[in-house]
Amino acid sequence: MSRGFQALGCESRAVMPGAPQAGDEVDLIRTDYANLESADWWRSHQLDGVVLYAWGRPKYRKVATAIREAGVFLVLNQDNGGLISPLAGFRGWLDEQWIMADNWRSFLKLVTRGLTIGLLATDPLRACHLKQGNVIACVSPAAAEHYRKLCRIYGGGGLAKRVVFLPHPVEPNFNYNTSATPKSRQVVCVGRWQDHLQKRPRLMQAVLQQLVENDITVRVEVIGTLTPELHDWHHSLGSGAQERVYLRGRLDREQLAGVLRDSQVFYSPSAYESFGIAAGEALCCGCSVVAGRSVSMASFEWFVAMDSGRLAVPNDVQGHLQALRTELACWDEGQRDSQAIARKWGKALHANEVATQVLALRKVAT
Repeated sequence: MSRGFQALGCESRAVMPGAPQAGDEVDLIRTDYANLESADWWRSHQLDGVVLYAWGRPKYRKVATAIREAGVFLVLNQDNGGLISPLAGFRGWLDEQWIMADNWRSFLKLVTRGLTIGLLATDPLRACHLKQGNVIACVSPAAAEHYRKLCRIYGGGGLAKRVVFLPHPVEPNFNYNTSATPKSRQVVCVGRWQDHLQKRPRLMQAVLQQLVENDITVRVEVIGTLTPELHDWHHSLGSGAQERVYLRGRLDREQLAGVLRDSQVFYSPSAYESFGIAAGEALCCGCSVVAGRSVSMASFEWFVAMDSGRLAVPNDVQGHLQALRTELACWDEGQRDSQAIARKWGKALHANEVATQVLALRKVAT
């Protein structure tokens, strides 16, 4: 976001709590956490505006209050799918608790906590946090609808009117232009594969194994932290399939952009995503997107719009496999246009474009 403002000619710096760390860039401000809760500290920087990434959580409400008391225009970024309380939509919230749980015991614990401590303590404190924002920015259209419902309960129509849809920004080096090489018949997956609950690597393995064993022309790139289980799975593949599945491990940003430019389909096996920045990066590189349809994948309903992908129903191995096969067939039959996908999503997601939306919000508010 800060780089997006800079690209527009605005002076902008990122702020993070804690001591300086190796690798910090020169325009990053590190400060004691206590300063973040000080209106005088924020006032001393003579700011026009702040975009605060604090999820609306009660524990950070003093930070939001300090910024507002300093007289600074405040955009509260809500990096979630919006089902953060039973008040946001009980059925959807209940479904998400099940998705987030390991088992029945943990599900019942989450539900019990949400219906007691959540309603009696967390929600009132979250409301105090959200009321500090000039703008409450949600990262998907579905999340914005959930927040509007919640904010009507928290503070009436006036608070609900502050809710807007504002996606996460994507670095502009994720792109696909006329000089890019033609895309390969390739599927790419990106994730923290040690995270079994969210990223679902076992589902990915089952889907990809059937895909490559029954389609001898498709290639797969798996990017991200590699686990012993992933290596064991790769070794278990037949020789013909194994040669077309590449375990890349972690890549730097430019290497990742290169793989995405070369791929037709980005596949996410995730159980839930607050946004899915890797999918956004893939779209800007001209990939279409495949994932499971779920209340906990709110942004993906938006990502597959504009002839840029599909969601799997049912949200299981066979559903995901069929969605991937159908999406690859769309590419084979000329129903997907990499240039058009990259152009439309770059306009929606590149950092300078998102920063432009923030500046427009401030202009309207003032």
